[in-house]
Amino acid sequence: MFAIRTRRRTHCCKSRKQPLDRVFLLRVLFIMAACSISNINAQIRYSVPEEMKKGSLIGNIAHDLGLDAQRLRSGRARIVSGDSTEYVELKSDKGILVVKERIDREQLCAETTPCSFTFEIILDNPMELHHVTVEILDVNDHSPRFAKDAINLEISESATPGARFLLGSADDPDVGVNALQNYIMSTNDNFILKQHARPDGVKYAEMVLQKPLDREQHPRLSLILTAVDGGNPQRSGNMKIEVNVLDANDNAPVFNQTVYKATIAENAPKGTYITTVNASDADSGMYSLISYSFANLKGNINEVFEIDEKTGAITLIGVLDFEKSKKYEIVIEAKDQGGLGNSAKVIVDLIDVNDNAPLISVMSFSSSVSEDAHAGTTIAIFSVKDLDAGENGHVDCSVDRSIPFKLQSSLRNYYTLVTDGALDRERVAEYNITITATDSGSPALSSQKTFNLKVSDVNDNPPRFQKSVYTTYVTENNQPGLSIFTLSAQDDDWNQNARISYILDETTVGGSPVSSFISVNADSGVVHALRGFDYEQMKSVRVCVKAQDGGSPPLSTNVTLDIIIQDQNDNAPQVLYPVQTGASVVAEIVPRAADVGYLVTKVVAVDVDSGQNAWLSYKLQKATDRALFEVGLQNGEIRTVRQVTDKDAVKQKLTVVVEDNGQPSRSAVVSINVAVADSFPEVLSEFTDFTHEKQYDENLTFYLVLALAAVSFLFITCVVVIISVKIYRWRQSRFLYQSNMPVIPYYPPHYADTGVTGTLPHGYNYEVCMTTDSRKSDCKFSTLGGQNVLVVDPSFTMQRAMKEKNFLEDPESPEMQKPPNADWRFPPNQRPGPSGAGARPDEAGASAGVIAGTGPWPNPPTEAEQLQALMVAANEASEASATLGPRYNPQYGPDYRQNVYIPGSTATLTANPQQQVPQQALPPPQALPPVEAPKAAQTPASKKKPTKKDKK
Repeated sequence: MFAIRTRRRTHCCKSRKQPLDRVFLLRVLFIMAACSISNINAQIRYSVPEEMKKGSLIGNIAHDLGLDAQRLRSGRARIVSGDSTEYVELKSDKGILVVKERIDREQLCAETTPCSFTFEIILDNPMELHHVTVEILDVNDHSPRFAKDAINLEISESATPGARFLLGSADDPDVGVNALQNYIMSTNDNFILKQHARPDGVKYAEMVLQKPLDREQHPRLSLILTAVDGGNPQRSGNMKIEVNVLDANDNAPVFNQTVYKATIAENAPKGTYITTVNASDADSGMYSLISYSFANLKGNINEVFEIDEKTGAITLIGVLDFEKSKKYEIVIEAKDQGGLGNSAKVIVDLIDVNDNAPLISVMSFSSSVSEDAHAGTTIAIFSVKDLDAGENGHVDCSVDRSIPFKLQSSLRNYYTLVTDGALDRERVAEYNITITATDSGSPALSSQKTFNLKVSDVNDNPPRFQKSVYTTYVTENNQPGLSIFTLSAQDDDWNQNARISYILDETTVGGSPVSSFISVNADSGVVHALRGFDYEQMKSVRVCVKAQDGGSPPLSTNVTLDIIIQDQNDNAPQVLYPVQTGASVVAEIVPRAADVGYLVTKVVAVDVDSGQNAWLSYKLQKATDRALFEVGLQNGEIRTVRQVTDKDAVKQKLTVVVEDNGQPSRSAVVSINVAVADSFPEVLSEFTDFTHEKQYDENLTFYLVLALAAVSFLFITCVVVIISVKIYRWRQSRFLYQSNMPVIPYYPPHYADTGVTGTLPHGYNYEVCMTTDSRKSDCKFSTLGGQNVLVVDPSFTMQRAMKEKNFLEDPESPEMQKPPNADWRFPPNQRPGPSGAGARPDEAGASAGVIAGTGPWPNPPTEAEQLQALMVAANEASEASATLGPRYNPQYGPDYRQNVYIPGSTATLTANPQQQVPQQALPPPQALPPVEAPKAAQTPASKKKPTKKDKK
């Protein structure tokens, strides 16, 4: 598949005014040849002038390739150049090519046209390869230059018109329009200038004699030869010509050949002979002497070759390089002593020698590849270049056949290294791939390039145990946390894929999860016992452990671990018969006529251990008569050793020890009562005297004493607390009884008696205001129908504070509280004046609601009753002040109905002004006992100065 893309490119050139500039301005052509593989994509050609500044734009490579800047960055676009000098730089972020180093066309290509250099741009993921050719356009940056600044010509005056004199040629490294174009000679009467061009295109000048010379008139002529190029601006070079007029020399030297040819190997040493040029002159004498020289110095000819001025022999004095120049064209000039001369050409062809080994340039290389990579995966892309020509420059590349890699070539001298088989990191972790490039020269030269490729691991190997089932043994009664076994698995993978974790499979053992018995360290695989095992309950434990690696996805392998529990002698023998009881005495009866070997009883015991730990042996430890009984060592049978006689005691007590065979051994003791008698009554009478050891529990007595002490302490504490509370309440209730306040009946305002029964059908209430420091506590005691009700009235104001304020501000205020007259202590009927005569006519309206009382106070009085008594005293004082003249004018008498102070507190008792409705007055009270009123003095609350809060 081939695709051709055409792009338009513009390039800069300084000579814009010349007609030939259009040729360079329109020289934009590139052709992309793309093969079927993705490695080679396009070929682009740019044209730029030489001597551009560093960083100057060459072209938008991203746009020309049809790519975006993001693709260049993600593909890590880069320039791969086989040359040692890189002239261009790729700006991946902008997708442009810029000048990296100054480009000198003359240094890069000399006379070769067109001048260009090639490099490759490579991208990864996927890999793409693009060839870019940059053509360097010439800029007129060199002036024509002659080999000599001045020449001396000696011309005979006998020279005939038409005689030609070679002036040589100027050298201009530029090409095209910027190269040498014309020669101009200063104006004179004798010579004209003619220009010629050699076959190689080099222009040279001849001076032709137009008018014979006259030595007597002009023995010396000075002329200027100017060489100009076609650049813009135009550049030129001058050479001074000094003509000395001599006597006649009318024959010029003549070469025997017009063109000389020679060949030489590029590796020829210095001093090698090349050829000899030969010219002859028909003149004689000094005019026949010919000198040879190089007419042109283009390409540093004088540094490579040397000519003998007298013999014309040409030898090698420099180093030849076929790769730089394949041939040399040398112009030889022959002059006689009279200044006449002629020229010939020498062509030296170089023979290529295989002196350059192939050069391998790596364009892309992936240092690692996954072991599961498919066959054909690209590892590296590289190019091979041989500077030699012909067969010497033909290169073949090869790779070692023993490794799973091969080379593919889709374009000449470009190769791709790909995988040629499956990779296995566990078998080979890395490869050193050596690429050998060999040319076809004789002898052949080769070069090698080694790629170190690491195979990255893939989790393709599960953990591996040496066995599928492991068995370990542990003795019972082990310590919790004991290390039982260590599981170890291997994983052929690497790093995280080989990191193994051990996981305990959740199963049940005897109805309990296995994790309650066993734990496995996830990192080390050490198996620990979480509790002590009991052989009698569990003989073995089978657990399943999974070994899982750290790959993604993880691989795992299961292994079974059988834990065999070994028995320990941790259980003492248990006696089953005879049964040991402390409540009654059991005795075995042996008749006195028993023979030797009589079976008295058999001790039966068991041991829950196993093996030799359960082997029991029986021994007689203690006996009343050891000579009478014996115990079977293995069966525990108690038999008589001799004949029972009448002398043997009736009561016999045997102690048998049952011992197992463990290490250390454990034992049990059993006591057996044996009665030697022929009848049961005899046995009964003998064994009633057996004293049983009483077992006292000393701890029980201690606990009983402790409980009794605790109960007694709690009881005494409760009694003391109850008595303290009773005494406290009694003292609180007696506080008011011990005060000197009078107990005076008081009937509150709005009281009306509708009958002789003394009931209170109308509702009444009075207010009590109590406070400590804040004076914000308001309480209202409301009595309705003979019942006391406590009501909180938030709208109640502190009247006592207002009274104190008025007293301080206006002492003459009518509401100011004055000390009462001493006569207020007398009953109304005993006071002087009309008040003692009885009820006043105006009392029905004025003092309505202040007369109180129809029945006796209950005994003992309550706090509410005592408050009512204080109010009564205040009402009577008010009545007395109203009937005793100016002294007792209400202006001077305090209104105790408004404010009543409670001794020892800051409370104020006042009537509710909202309920003072005139009602029918009651008769005055009869014969009230005289009481001594308290002295009128300010209470501690009244002495306080009003605060800002009180004023508000």
